[in-house]
Amino acid sequence: MRFVIITGMSGAGKSQAMKIFEDAGYYCVDNIPLFFVPKFAELCMSSQGKIKRAAVVCDIRGEDIFGQISENLKELKEKGYKYEILFLDANDETLIKRYKETRRKHPLSVDDRLPEAIAKERKMLDEIRVNATHVIDTSLLSIQNLKAKLLKLFSSDEEKREIVINILSFGFKYGIPLDADLVFDVRFLPNPYYIVELKDKGGLSKDVSDYVMSFPQSVEFMNKLFDMMDFLIPHYLEEGKSQVVVAIGCTGGKHRSVTFAEKLGEHLRAMNKKVHTIHRDYKKS
Repeated sequence: MRFVIITGMSGAGKSQAMKIFEDAGYYCVDNIPLFFVPKFAELCMSSQGKIKRAAVVCDIRGEDIFGQISENLKELKEKGYKYEILFLDANDETLIKRYKETRRKHPLSVDDRLPEAIAKERKMLDEIRVNATHVIDTSLLSIQNLKAKLLKLFSSDEEKREIVINILSFGFKYGIPLDADLVFDVRFLPNPYYIVELKDKGGLSKDVSDYVMSFPQSVEFMNKLFDMMDFLIPHYLEEGKSQVVVAIGCTGGKHRSVTFAEKLGEHLRAMNKKVHTIHRDYKKS
């Protein structure tokens, strides 16, 4: 089991990191006292394989918990529990700016001004920073950059290469899907709806699919769509994107969009991509 202790300076991005770990399939617990970590690790290890990866956030919110860092980490080692410590840091200027922007209160700023509270926190976290397996300075990192770094460190090689592609056919008259990353409009193609024998059939029918693809512009568009997706997917992976929603729309979401959603799905599956095809409005028209 992979066990990660997430800690670091307040305002350095621990909350964002925990969300990234959760999305990566880790069982996560926030704000756990450091002296509880060995017991939590024991529970995870005894889950009989149900928990394969876990991450806990330990920080200064429990001010007194860092007094016995060495003893707690020693206990983990003595019990044979392998662990990694991820320490997130940022320079003082960046931390102050973030607190000013969010108007949040620093956990130690009850009696101290913000700069003094940050200095006090650094001193309290010095020992665990020295013991950290990974130290990441988030001063100049965007959320996407942080995600890419964490996935590179804490995901398997197989997971790093995988992206889930959701292909969604829809009808414009029912609205564009709000979660779409890419939207393609195929209403420029001849509409099978106006062919009597095809009107009541849908894009899942071979007759409709053959009709839609019988036009030169359909074949040209399909090839361009395939080329675009072949180009985009590696770049999405490089940026740490774990899923993408490709929406293809026609007027009612029954004929042309369904045909192209199916064609794109077949193309991507042939490339061993993980694909889900959904026809949102297929039964509405």
